Amino acid sequence: MALTRLVLICLLVHLCCFGVLMIRSVSGANETHFFKWEVEYMYGAPDCLTNIVMGINGQFPGPTIKAKAGDTVVVDLTNKLLTEGVVIHWHGITQRGTPWADGTASISQCAINPGETFNYTFKVDKAGTYFYHGHYGMQRSAGLYGLLIVDVEEGKEEPFKYDGEFSLLLSDWWHKGVHEQEVGLSANPMTWIGEPQSLLINGKGQYNCSLAAAHNSGSGGLPECNFRGNENDTCAPNILRVKPNKTYRLRVASTTALVSLNLAVRNHKMLMVEADGNYLQKFSVKDFDIYSGETYSVLFKTDQNPRNNYWIYVGVRGREPRTPQGLAILDYQSTTPTKQPTLAPKPTPGWNDYQRSKLFSKKLLAHSESPKPPANHHRRIFLLNTQNRINGYTKWAINNVSLTLPPTPYLGSIKYGINESFDQNSPPDTFDLNTYDIMSPPSNPNAAYGNGVYTLELNNTIDVILQNANMLKAGDSEIHPWHLHGHDFWVLGYGEGKFSSEKDEKKLNLKNPPLRNTVVIFPYGWTAIRFVADNPGVWPFHCHIEPHLHMGMGVVFAEGVDRLGDIPNEALSCGLTAKMLMSGSGGKMLTSGSGPPKTFNPIYILYIFIFIFSYF
Repeated sequence: MALTRLVLICLLVHLCCFGVLMIRSVSGANETHFFKWEVEYMYGAPDCLTNIVMGINGQFPGPTIKAKAGDTVVVDLTNKLLTEGVVIHWHGITQRGTPWADGTASISQCAINPGETFNYTFKVDKAGTYFYHGHYGMQRSAGLYGLLIVDVEEGKEEPFKYDGEFSLLLSDWWHKGVHEQEVGLSANPMTWIGEPQSLLINGKGQYNCSLAAAHNSGSGGLPECNFRGNENDTCAPNILRVKPNKTYRLRVASTTALVSLNLAVRNHKMLMVEADGNYLQKFSVKDFDIYSGETYSVLFKTDQNPRNNYWIYVGVRGREPRTPQGLAILDYQSTTPTKQPTLAPKPTPGWNDYQRSKLFSKKLLAHSESPKPPANHHRRIFLLNTQNRINGYTKWAINNVSLTLPPTPYLGSIKYGINESFDQNSPPDTFDLNTYDIMSPPSNPNAAYGNGVYTLELNNTIDVILQNANMLKAGDSEIHPWHLHGHDFWVLGYGEGKFSSEKDEKKLNLKNPPLRNTVVIFPYGWTAIRFVADNPGVWPFHCHIEPHLHMGMGVVFAEGVDRLGDIPNEALSCGLTAKMLMSGSGGKMLTSGSGPPKTFNPIYILYIFIFIFSYF
């Protein structure tokens, strides 16, 4: 017995040492972050006027997720809305291996019904500034959004240094509810809600008060804002507290539903260093444009008079502004937080100074270590952006097709061969390049509804030429920021007028184009992008202006869906895939959520041998 006990003691010591080493190894590995969220409507006063907002766990904006590259994020999302579904898109996360977690209703998953819970599990594989938002109906306009920040993994460094960081989430806000907006857009004739009443920075804005209007025309007689230096007031400007002579990183994400913005920090220059999770060649700016769906990181030095505070301000670009600037305060901490800046915000650059916007966009170039694009493309798709009519209803269309999503999500339909769930004819790859006049309203304004898919060969290089045109009204062409799910793409160039393969091909930048997931097309112009179709799944590519997508301005790409493994049942529980589940046909599928893989914890070894030792 003594010998047996001695052997077990030696074995236990050995395994304890091994277990400690294993535990250390595991603790230094990538982490899994667990969240339980409930989405519901709640009362809020983002700009001092009480209204209905969408919140998560009672918060508006939603909670910020922070992780490191390589970590896994697990969100159990419960729909506490009473009468509508919900999904959340993780904007900028490529969802490699988990396309059902992309959070797009009717594309990657079924909408989460009231009372139901959906498990989002995915890996954040690249450091950068990201965010999340609702992708069902117009729930982003209702306030369903939040930040997602991914730091570099342990042992790696970013190509710039800073002493601290802040994050700003930019959005626009209306006093009319989102359902009224949706009804107006779908009416005949269309009823346009108009420009937003306020601009929000981290969910706070100022409306109809002197703080917002003091530096905007027409401010006479407005009451004082509900701001007495208490940053916890519902509409008090955010306060960013800094120390003098330091370098700070400012992460900025735009989840606006409509407007393009320009951001500046009074008296401070900024150094552009990151866009959409990809590093840039550094260049200095006094202000910068940011379109819906874009994210940036800038560096700034606190090298101004430390006895003063300074405004951080955003204003409308690309649309005639009828909305006051959004405000935050840079507080040098040597002053009291109650002290408002003495220097007024400068006016936002002219809303229609597109030349200024184009010069900024063309300065965005990839960092020297950024991946280079393939030299050639396998397929080129032209996407003409037009405003049209269908049976008298105003719509947006791409190549004369206005996107309408099917009841059965594409991902399940394609994976399990349910061909009757959507149009099996591919949308057109181009429009009439020779005769279409992009400078005038369409000679035939009629378009058609469609829900076909562009099927891409796996690992092929795809070029997309986004072509802007005149709207229904003469002399009108709008800015459109386009976002691609599941991929980053190279922005090869911008141009005026109609794209010409003969003249414009040689202008494309294949040397150092920036990698992005969102890009703008300017009025009456074109933008060229290139990406590799190397991520099996079904991915929307659409205008990130909420009303435009709602009215049909998007397309759907599918690639390598046959290479995917099992799709979680909860992503398929609607439409024809639900019938397939009930009948038990269609191949093997998961029976529960797409939760993280179960791993063996080495501490179990210790428990086993402690039990054995205690027995002897």
